[in-house]
Amino acid sequence: MPTQTMDIDYRLAFNMAPVGLVLSRNRAIVDCNQHLCEMFGAAREQLIGQSFRILYPSADEYERIGERMLPILNAKGHYADDRIMKRVDGRLKGETFWCHVTGRALNRAAPHESGIWSFEDLSSRRPVKEELTAREREVAAHLLGGLTSKEIGRALVISPRTVEIYRARLMRKYKASTTADLVHKLVAG
Repeated sequence: MPTQTMDIDYRLAFNMAPVGLVLSRNRAIVDCNQHLCEMFGAAREQLIGQSFRILYPSADEYERIGERMLPILNAKGHYADDRIMKRVDGRLKGETFWCHVTGRALNRAAPHESGIWSFEDLSSRRPVKEELTAREREVAAHLLGGLTSKEIGRALVISPRTVEIYRARLMRKYKASTTADLVHKLVAG
């Protein structure tokens, strides 16, 4: 079968991708596609040039996740996690939702210098029902990743005992009797 040369419109592919895509420089949005705009409820013009900070529920989460991903991006060149993000504008402004975020650093020596990021809205499978603090959201995300209290403590630079306190708070809020029950309820919303 002969190979046909096909002209591919990469700009169209970027804009029409079924996940949110972002090109970044120093943790600011250089370009984004239509799906990302729809996911966060914002016009492209509102996002271009903005810090990723506007997509986070709090400045603390933005800072902590940035610090946590830096050594991983430096070592591996890529990073992925599930985290709670915030809608920027529109009728759902301020609403939080679970999002799977994956990124690749274009320069591993300076990981935040420039990158390519994808965002997948998980809210249809994992709604956010309870009001959680920033730290509770981080602990919940790591629990969903299957980490132990010791591993979560290392990742968040807090003691395993502090992780247990946050886990207990989450269990009370979600009326969970075990950690497995809590994880099930976090996934189910």
